[in-house]
Amino acid sequence: MYDIKALYEAFSVEEAVSLMQKHPEARIIAGGSDVLIKLREGKLAGCELVSIYTIDALRGVKLDEDGAIRILPLTSFSHITKDPIINEHIKVLGEAVDMVGGPQIRNIGTIGGNISNGVTSADSASTLHAWDAIVELTGPDGVRQLPISEYYVSAGKVALKPCELLTAILIKKQSYSGYKGHYIKYAMRNAMDIATLGCSVNVKLSDDKKSVSDARIAYGVAGPVPMRAKTAEERIKNMPVSHETVELFAEAVEQDINPRDSWRASRDFRLHLARELARRCLTESIRLNGGEL
Repeated sequence: MYDIKALYEAFSVEEAVSLMQKHPEARIIAGGSDVLIKLREGKLAGCELVSIYTIDALRGVKLDEDGAIRILPLTSFSHITKDPIINEHIKVLGEAVDMVGGPQIRNIGTIGGNISNGVTSADSASTLHAWDAIVELTGPDGVRQLPISEYYVSAGKVALKPCELLTAILIKKQSYSGYKGHYIKYAMRNAMDIATLGCSVNVKLSDDKKSVSDARIAYGVAGPVPMRAKTAEERIKNMPVSHETVELFAEAVEQDINPRDSWRASRDFRLHLARELARRCLTESIRLNGGEL
């Protein structure tokens, strides 16, 4: 049995916000793949929970009128991987979340929960950083939006205010139109493992496919929160598509990341991985976008 003081079920965003106001110490639970583990470990013993899992208005992927992709937070990893909008415009996100856990976890786990637990190793987090994602938050004071880079405050902490709820992840049309991307998760095992390092790269090429118009790179486990390597991004803007450009990109990533030593890997090994994954991700992104090295 789980040690739960009370479980409240919300059927709308408004009801969820109201329940959180009435029970300010309560924790949000959606798929439960993170919260239930903490309960089993005794870390949340005696807690109150507000379940939002039955709010169907927070489930699915849509295209807004302005072309922005709206990913609703209760969408499971499995649904994201199979979604036609994701596969047409930002296929790499579906590939990234398909590396989370095993099939059971991917069927129940939600993308909103994956980024809201604040951990740097979340496979969706670095990929969403590389897409310049925006998070939409709803609370007692209404709706506000934040760049995903500002959503992550510190290790395990996000910028949710009291009684506030993540209600959408947005990727603007200008952030995905013309881009192709690739994600690599390095882990000790091929499945059911946390990333030792994750790297996601998106690239936009010139019309003739001969130069790099823009590139974005984001890492997981290269610091306390998912992060972009903007020095590398700026270094190769308008550079020719070449092996020299790829190498310049890979060497520049060290300017912005700060991996640590842990039992999973040393700092030096993570720096080596960061360079190598940058090379491989940029090379594959260029290929996917029709460029030739």
